[in-house]
Amino acid sequence: MCGIIGYVGNKNAAEEVREGLFRLEYRGYDSAGAAIMDENGIISVVKKQGKVANLAPYLDDISGRIGIGHTRWATHGKPSDVNAHPHSSGKITVVHNGIIENYAELKSKLEACGERFFSQTDSEVAAKLINRNFKGDLLCALAETVKVLKGSYALMAICEGVSAIAVAKYRSSVILGYGDDEYFCASDEPALAGKCSSISVLEDGDLAYITPDGIEIYDDGMQQVIRDKRANTAAAQSLDLCGYPRYMLKELYETPAAVERTVKEFNAAAPKLREALRGINRIILLGCGTAYHAGLVGKRYFEAFARIPAECENAGEFRYKNPVVCEGAAVFAVSQSGETADTVEAARLARTLGAKVIAVTNAPNSALTRLADVVAPVAAGTEICVAATKSYTAQIACLYLCALTFAGEPLTCERAVALTKMPALCEKTLASVNTYSIANMCAGASGVYFLGRDVDYAVALEGSLKLKEVSYVPGEGYPAGELKHGTLALIDGKTVCVALVFDKNLAKKCENAVEQVLSRGGRAVVITNVVGVCASLKDRVRIISLPDCDKFLSPLISAVAVQKLAYETAAVLGRDPDKPRNLAKSVTVE
Repeated sequence: MCGIIGYVGNKNAAEEVREGLFRLEYRGYDSAGAAIMDENGIISVVKKQGKVANLAPYLDDISGRIGIGHTRWATHGKPSDVNAHPHSSGKITVVHNGIIENYAELKSKLEACGERFFSQTDSEVAAKLINRNFKGDLLCALAETVKVLKGSYALMAICEGVSAIAVAKYRSSVILGYGDDEYFCASDEPALAGKCSSISVLEDGDLAYITPDGIEIYDDGMQQVIRDKRANTAAAQSLDLCGYPRYMLKELYETPAAVERTVKEFNAAAPKLREALRGINRIILLGCGTAYHAGLVGKRYFEAFARIPAECENAGEFRYKNPVVCEGAAVFAVSQSGETADTVEAARLARTLGAKVIAVTNAPNSALTRLADVVAPVAAGTEICVAATKSYTAQIACLYLCALTFAGEPLTCERAVALTKMPALCEKTLASVNTYSIANMCAGASGVYFLGRDVDYAVALEGSLKLKEVSYVPGEGYPAGELKHGTLALIDGKTVCVALVFDKNLAKKCENAVEQVLSRGGRAVVITNVVGVCASLKDRVRIISLPDCDKFLSPLISAVAVQKLAYETAAVLGRDPDKPRNLAKSVTVE
């Protein structure tokens, strides 16, 4: 979940590292730090609790041609200056993304040998071990160290007097970047946007040695290998705010383009997907958080369009329940980053059990794409805000097309054509929907409960998550019919219920749930495109009317509405929706 960056070249490493950290801050912002080696081989380390902006001024007086940096999402040890990376021992300084699961055991052994620890982190043991293993060869010292580490790691190490960065990777992403007489390493591509045109992606067990002369890559047996170079797909301009006050709002308004691009890119992937799904008799969708909610919508698409058994599971739970999976199953692993640890490992497990794996991801160079049989592209573009917006709707569009493909429908069928009209409806929704007054209701509520049936329930879960993520207002998403089975006890004048109603056949059922809320003194909001609902509840609830569309495509516009509601509630409360407390964008640890 942390972000790491390294630079070797002719420019000021302090400035390059600082830029990279700002670009990686969505991966963690509990603290930030950098280590810069000057021309005499001396390493200067600066690190500060809080966001990268707190660190940035301290880099002004430091210069060098080699540097590493880190922006932290805390796992072991509270956010503080001391627990911030980099960590040093002797001549060695390291940054680390991941979790060293056996750090307590290693720390005890090192303390018995006289080592003194200064932080509460698991990462400091790596610095101690590399220093003890160093016999003049930094890469060999790192290679010896990772042999005893259990868990996940993307490690970068520098050593006083050695003009190089040594890198090790296992189940945490590392991207290498090739510029003009300069070289980079980073957690992911956005850190290198505009910095280099080509990248390589390290495989699990790989080590890399970066010097002013270039990059050498070795496998876990210390045999030199070549990893394919590919285009750096992160565009520098995609990281600009373009006049918007926050990334969340900017990315929300990019939803129409994200859906349109996803439809176009899917056309090229469809033949390979169709072939991979031949003979499949069971569908399993896996994801975490927002991706799980997209999977719930996708489950209904496969059931409705192909009439095939489909299930959607939380990837973290799937991994550890000894799942019943065999040949004939297709697993759709949904992840914005393609690096979500639980989803990647669940997909890996499913593949070993004989399932076909389809990666539904926004990251073409991710761990998930490398292990999948087929990639179903989510072309949302770079998403910086921690809370997913456009990637969620693009995932839904992608799963919609996956289900049509599995059902044997051509991409010229009526349902597929209807999807091509949704970007315009998303744009219309963004332009017309007004959630500001409702945001004020939610901001003062003791709890906000999102209700829905069928696909509306899946969006209700996402609406609740989004509101909690960015505004910190508590609440839950529920099937509308479940309200009276317990949750109704929470309803009073301080609570708000947001009902999503986009299925004409279920509208009356949802209306009953709203009536139950009103009868208990609760306040209600209805987001709908069903005209009859608006008429029957007029003057008693707040109503947000959205454009008419097919019920299966309605999540694309209802998601826009609940996302905008979450954003505006955060704004009312003065929260930063781009960097919610305690959260990070890419959940690369368990």
